[in-house]
Amino acid sequence: MEYATVQGVDVPKLGLGTWRLTGDDCRNAVSTALELGYRHVDTAQAYGNERQVGAAIAGSDVDREDVFLTTKLEGGNRDYDGVLRSTDESLAKLRTDHLDLLLIHWPNRRVPTRETLDAMTELVESGKVEHIGVSNFDRERLDDAREDADVPIFTDQVQFHPYWDQTDLLDYCAIHDVLLTAYSPLGHGGVLTDPVLKEVGERHGKSAAQVALRWVIQHDEVVTVPKATSRDHLEANLQLFDFELTAEEMDRISQPSKLKTLSGVLRSRSPL
Repeated sequence: MEYATVQGVDVPKLGLGTWRLTGDDCRNAVSTALELGYRHVDTAQAYGNERQVGAAIAGSDVDREDVFLTTKLEGGNRDYDGVLRSTDESLAKLRTDHLDLLLIHWPNRRVPTRETLDAMTELVESGKVEHIGVSNFDRERLDDAREDADVPIFTDQVQFHPYWDQTDLLDYCAIHDVLLTAYSPLGHGGVLTDPVLKEVGERHGKSAAQVALRWVIQHDEVVTVPKATSRDHLEANLQLFDFELTAEEMDRISQPSKLKTLSGVLRSRSPL
C-alpha cells in the first residue's frame, strides 16, 4: 500500500467506496476488503449503508484504529443542530466513538457553509471527529470553506479520472496541503474500453481499469475510493503498487472530455 501525507497524516492511497452498496452486499464487500488489506473505507449518510459498514468493521479482525473511516453529511443535516445530531446517529450506526473524517457531501445554498463548519469544528474539539472536509466543491468554494473554517479543511472529495480535468483544483490542493480524494476513478466504467488505457495496460500486464487507478493515485496527495463488490475486483484494485507509469504514459492517459464524462454519468444512472 502507498500513502498520501497531508497535514502530517498518512492516508492509504486506495480505499473502498460504498456508494450504491446496501444490505449484505455492502457488509460482505467491506468485510472482504478489510480481509484483503484495505484500511480506508468511505461511506455517507445518504448512502443508507452506515449500519452495514459499521457491522463489517466491528466484525473484522482489524482494529478500528487501523481503519481510516469517512462519512458525509446528508443535505438535510447541514444546520448546526442537524450536524451534531446526525453525526451522533452516524457514530452509533458505524459502531465507533469517532470518525477519521467527516465531509460536507454537497454545497447547499439553504444553509451557510460557515454554520455547518462551526458545528463540525465543535465535533473536532469534542473528539468525535478527527478531520473535516468537503465534497463536490470547486476551487472557489473550497477556498471559501477554508476561509470560513476554524480548523483545517483536510480534503475535497471530487470526481477525478482520465476524462475529468482537475488541474486547477489539484494545484490549489498541493499549495494549501489539502488532500484530493477521487471518486468514480473509472469514469463510471467509461475507461474500461479506452484504447489508450488498454494499450498501456498491455505494456505493464495490467487491465485498463488498473491503469486508470494507477494514473489517479500516481498524482501527489491524491487518494481514491473506487466501489467494488466481488473479491476478484477488490483484489485487482489492490494490484496497483507493483508498477509505475512513465511521464509520457501519464500525459497520454489524460484525455479531458466533458462528453465522455457525461456519458459515463448517464450510463451509471441507467436501470440495470
